[in-house]
Amino acid sequence: MAFSYWLSRLRSSSKSFFYSNLQNSHIHNLKVKTPKPHTTTPIFHSHTSKNPLLALLPAALAVSLSAGSLALQSQSNPSFCDASNLDSARGVSIGDKGSTEFVVKGYHKELPQELIDELKAICQDNMTMDYDERYIHGKPQNSFHKAVNIPDVVVFPRSEDEVSKIVKSCDTHKVPIVPYGGATSIEGHTLSPNGGVCIDMSMMNSIKALHIEDMDVVVEPGIGWMELNEYLEPYGLFFPLDPGPGATIGGMCATRCSGSLAVRYGTMRDNVISLKVVLANGDIVKTASRARKSAAGYDLTRLVIGSEGTLGVITEVTLRLQKIPQHSVVAMCNFPSIKDAADVAIATMMSGIQVSRVELMDEVQVKAINIANGKDLPEIPTLMFEFIGTEAYAREQTQIVQKIAAEHNGSDFVFAEDPEAKKELWKIRKEALWACFAMEPNFEAMISDVCVPLSHLAELISRSKQELDASPLVCTVIAHAGDGNFHTVILFDPNIEEHRREAERLNKFMVLTALSMEGTCTGEHGVGTGKVKYLEKELGVEALRTMKRIKDALDPNSIMNPGKLIPPHICF
Repeated sequence: MAFSYWLSRLRSSSKSFFYSNLQNSHIHNLKVKTPKPHTTTPIFHSHTSKNPLLALLPAALAVSLSAGSLALQSQSNPSFCDASNLDSARGVSIGDKGSTEFVVKGYHKELPQELIDELKAICQDNMTMDYDERYIHGKPQNSFHKAVNIPDVVVFPRSEDEVSKIVKSCDTHKVPIVPYGGATSIEGHTLSPNGGVCIDMSMMNSIKALHIEDMDVVVEPGIGWMELNEYLEPYGLFFPLDPGPGATIGGMCATRCSGSLAVRYGTMRDNVISLKVVLANGDIVKTASRARKSAAGYDLTRLVIGSEGTLGVITEVTLRLQKIPQHSVVAMCNFPSIKDAADVAIATMMSGIQVSRVELMDEVQVKAINIANGKDLPEIPTLMFEFIGTEAYAREQTQIVQKIAAEHNGSDFVFAEDPEAKKELWKIRKEALWACFAMEPNFEAMISDVCVPLSHLAELISRSKQELDASPLVCTVIAHAGDGNFHTVILFDPNIEEHRREAERLNKFMVLTALSMEGTCTGEHGVGTGKVKYLEKELGVEALRTMKRIKDALDPNSIMNPGKLIPPHICF
């Protein structure tokens, strides 16, 4: 799909440079239309397995995400855990471990008219069965992953009570649910391979309470982090996580995201105090109090964070806030090799300096920025830093890191304190992904998301860079170098088999290399359908079986975003 259309799907704040008309088109004048007819022909998921039933087993959870319904067939199909099925399922996951096919398949069944009538009664005009609306919600524009089906209906609840009633009706009819946030996730989270009901949370976007002295805020899940920070700025506060523009708080919770500031402030799990969640049976659960710490019971808040919509629908979030820093300095430095740059990032963290950002770009990424923005930056590996605190402290940090960089062949160390100059420097990093498409405008991006213990980062990047440089595909490196999180943007044409195979080979190489270093296949993007094939190797089958027990206990009809997170061969 053309990059211009992809970009137009991003939501952002009113002051952002991205487009934001999508939500409004959903909210106004929604009319229920007769859906286009569907067949109930089963379409199986696995591409190489001889037993197609294996690919129907549900996987996990996502609030920005997708759905399908194994439950529709669970009574008539043989057990997914039969010994004959397990033999062929060993090592098989969504898409299969060796597959380069990105179309997620599933099983579709017509929605009962009774359910449609119930949804109309609950949502009134705030639902649609229009094909174009359903297609938009069924094809995530930030992901090359696709599915054979799209949602049968999209609903726009306005309150927690409406969400509860919608979910309860879907559970009664055993129809899959797709919680939907900002649609900025990239691992197929919002796919609807089995159709069902997409719950778009965009109308639940209010700020319910701000507690300035407690430095926390209670919000609905549909508000974006950029809009929230605009609201908080006059109070001298901000929410410190900064994923992609357009991301909403609910989806950020569901994918356990982070961003460039995670090196100082932690990830989503560290910045959420409590949640309210609608479970699969319609029950509304509050996971914790508003106290900054608690030892009361199981930590349900962190069970839901990162569950990707498979355990429930988030309807309220209490967030920890931070004071806007008194002063900041943004610095940039060049290096002859990617290893030198990574070594400086590690040395900086080891020095004890409390940097707020440490971002790395390779020479290919810098070239993309030059092409996209008409700049003339040296096309060599580059590190960017942000230091915060008092004016004296930030300057002292800058000088210490300048000395560290010089000891590792760093050159052209520049820094800025003027607000406009800082904004211009940081814009280079924030627009890095979009700059990549200036090199290959008609291609799509496979983005790796490996993360390793910091001491292994330089080795991981060096080994990966050798493979990337030898590849015929254009590949750029962007890293949150301060916490060991390493992204590669692999530009490819998903319609060309050779491209798909090469992109998947590179991604697999980096994942397996990271796992060999006690790392993870995903540092912040989540699992969805794209990373599920690597979970058994990373976590082990017993951990996955434990996840499945939790999933089955909370969602016995498997209506909550089935097909995500848990590999299909995991049984107990």
